Amino acid sequence: MSRIGKKPIPVPDKVSVAIDGQKVTAKGPKGELSLDVHPDIAVKQEDGQILVTRPTDERNHRALHGLTRALLANIVTGVSAGFQKTLVVEGVGYSGELRGSNLVMKLGYSHEIVVEPPQNVAFEINRINPTVTHIRVNGIDKQVVGQVASEIRGLRPPEPYLGKGVRYSDEIIRRKAGKTGK
Repeated sequence: MSRIGKKPIPVPDKVSVAIDGQKVTAKGPKGELSLDVHPDIAVKQEDGQILVTRPTDERNHRALHGLTRALLANIVTGVSAGFQKTLVVEGVGYSGELRGSNLVMKLGYSHEIVVEPPQNVAFEINRINPTVTHIRVNGIDKQVVGQVASEIRGLRPPEPYLGKGVRYSDEIIRRKAGKTGK
């Protein structure tokens, strides 16, 4: 039996969850998110917790059980606390700045790159020194925050010789020695 699917999802006091058939909607201080649950999976709320159950032990039901529970937990966490990813822009002349809500990046190309945030996503900039900038991507939907962070990283992935580029704050770049390192 799925160990993740069996765990109940605690609902904080400031979050309200509405279950309407197979649609689960959560409202909290950060916003509102909803999820359409697969018809085979049952979701119910009791004693301030959300419980997810499955009809049989078939392989696809086991997979949907854990997936649905994880998605619902992400929705509850997103509307109550939100999610964030931190990116590090490293290199001489590489930087990022905010213009309105848009992120404008200078990454060694002949032009600036403008990244427009999707709905419910915001950027924060923290400049450590002239060659290192931290960009924080904040939002309520975990999937959207991860996707936006991945797209920003893809604009100039880190290179292994000097470590220049855009990387996640917890990412470790394996460095190469170059021509002189035998």
